[in-house]
Formats: sequence, C-alpha cells, structure tokens
Amino acid sequence: MLGKPPHTPYMGCMAKNSFQGKDGPSTRQLRVGELIRRTMSQLLQRGEVHDPDLQRMSITVGEVRMTPDLSIATCFVLPLGGKDADLAIAALARNKGELRHLISKDVKLKVTPDLRFRIDDMYDRMDATRAMFAEDRVAKDVAAPDSDEDA
Repeated sequence: MLGKPPHTPYMGCMAKNSFQGKDGPSTRQLRVGELIRRTMSQLLQRGEVHDPDLQRMSITVGEVRMTPDLSIATCFVLPLGGKDADLAIAALARNKGELRHLISKDVKLKVTPDLRFRIDDMYDRMDATRAMFAEDRVAKDVAAPDSDEDA
C-alpha cells in the first residue's frame, strides 16, 4: 500500500472536561450560568411565575453553576432578609417546570438545563470571615510584618 497513510483517529474535536483539572469551570459554563441567573432574576422580579408563595417574597439569585455538559443548572438563591429560605426552595422546586419553560423562551440553548435550587450561604460565610478578621489574635497576625520578605 503505497501513498496511503495508516488511519489515525482525529481526537482534536473533543472538548476537555474543565472539572477534571484544577482550572475550574469553563468560560462557556460561566457565561451560560450568568445568562440563566440574570434571566431567572428578571422572571422572579416581574412575577411571571404564577405561584402566590413566590409572588409574596423577593428572591435573590446569587449564582448559577452549570455542569460541564450544561445539562444541570444549580441555582443558589436566598429570599430577602434570609427568612423562609426553605419555603422559597420548596416553591421554586414546585415551579421548576414553568421556570424552565420561561427560561427557554429567553435563552437560546440547544437544551434548557434542569434546574436545581440550593440556599445561598455566601453572605453567612462572608460574615464569619469578617468576624474572624475582627478577632484580636487574627488581627495581630495579619498586622505583623512578614519575616520571609525581609530575607
């Protein structure tokens, strides 16, 4: 067989799973997550979901994390004031189909991701970090000059 090279499969078209390494989510995951977060915030703000529990409370969508294949969107939400968080999660889960349908009308994706809802505890973690830095022991350590830089 002259002139014909042996067959080698082309592997360049396969995307790498961004969660396999330490790099974190891909740009596409971040972009789609932010688009869904913004759309869901607008839907909840305008009261387009027909549920009295959701219309009674103001819900903040802090972050949306996408799986690498963009099939699942985990939405981190918190009602205003942090009260009735479990009620908000239950109401959102009850209306997940309607939310998904409304998102699919605004966001043009091949497949609209499945929505999952979690309580956003970012503000609690920020308060705990602030409290830790306010402690005398930690404040002394942070204010002390670093001996490694002097060498």
